[in-house]
Amino acid sequence: MNKYLITLCLVFSFVNVHVAKAADFPEGKQAARNWLSLVDSFKYDESWDTAGEYFKSMITKGAWVTEIAGIRGAMGTVKYRKLISSRHATVLPGAPDGQYDVMTFNSSFANKKKAVETITSMKDKDGEWRVVGYFIK
Repeated sequence: MNKYLITLCLVFSFVNVHVAKAADFPEGKQAARNWLSLVDSFKYDESWDTAGEYFKSMITKGAWVTEIAGIRGAMGTVKYRKLISSRHATVLPGAPDGQYDVMTFNSSFANKKKAVETITSMKDKDGEWRVVGYFIK
């Protein structure tokens, strides 16, 4: 469990980050929001299916479903989610160079009043934006 979470968390440490305007990468933001709606609906299998190749290379579908069900399932339904930052990065430690959009939210759940969610989307090799990282604390 910790191996997977640590690996995914590494995606969120920034090195050589280029900050861009929020409107510069709407596809990355939309991909992240669509993916979050799957997780919010407890559709964990589908969230893995629609994630980026980098994400899938870091954790198996079965391990992802088990991990996220334990974490998000215990938190309950989302009460609110407010975007607090959005950054564009081209280099992240432990991850291949590419186009990344990292969004951070203040969130509240039925069983956890205050949480911070960080979700990273990446422009995949086929040109589509997909989620490659998710961290909640």
